[in-house]
Amino acid sequence: MKSTIIKTNDGSDSLYVPELDEHYHSVYGAVQEAMHVYINNGFNFSDISPISILEIGFGTGLNAFLTYLESKKTNRIVKYTSVELYPVASDIVEQLNYPEFINNEEKEFFYNLHKADWNCENRINDSFILNKINQDLLLYQPNEYFDLIYFDAFAPDKQPELWSVEVFRKLYNHLNENGILTTYSAKGIVKRALREVGFKVKRLPGPPGKWEMLRSQKV
Repeated sequence: MKSTIIKTNDGSDSLYVPELDEHYHSVYGAVQEAMHVYINNGFNFSDISPISILEIGFGTGLNAFLTYLESKKTNRIVKYTSVELYPVASDIVEQLNYPEFINNEEKEFFYNLHKADWNCENRINDSFILNKINQDLLLYQPNEYFDLIYFDAFAPDKQPELWSVEVFRKLYNHLNENGILTTYSAKGIVKRALREVGFKVKRLPGPPGKWEMLRSQKV
């Protein structure tokens, strides 16, 4: 899927996909959105360590990079699995401004996330294990259980099949007890699907430019 780099309102980069007329992140701020939805209301909401994370949509690697940086603050060990059907081309990755925008001292870690082999575990360092799975989410069958899910697929009106009851049930069944799923979308169809499979859904204030987001828990 071809994409071009765009600048979001907080100064951080994102990608635009003409084929879908869709952006990878909020145009109001890519880093702001990722920090608010996935780090502050996901990773930091849990105190589990080691923590097993499943990300739906590896994309630019922004969520993984921010998770690692946050984990260093509290010496948490992270096992990070990400499902991505369309990996971002290396020439695009090299142009993204995340290292200089977020933490240039860790730029090699950011690039190593992208250089890591697909479909196998990669020990990026002693505290971060990465498994990038190059597969359609609809075909993906987890073989382990997770503590936290970052659901960061393209919007429901762009790829509605990824936001279905069937997909959320599969993910629910592979969450540990009290496991969390966090997502930027608070659309009614998303809330209903999450509740139908058993999640306790909580609406939270969204990042800049979005009224609400969702955090759901397996109870």
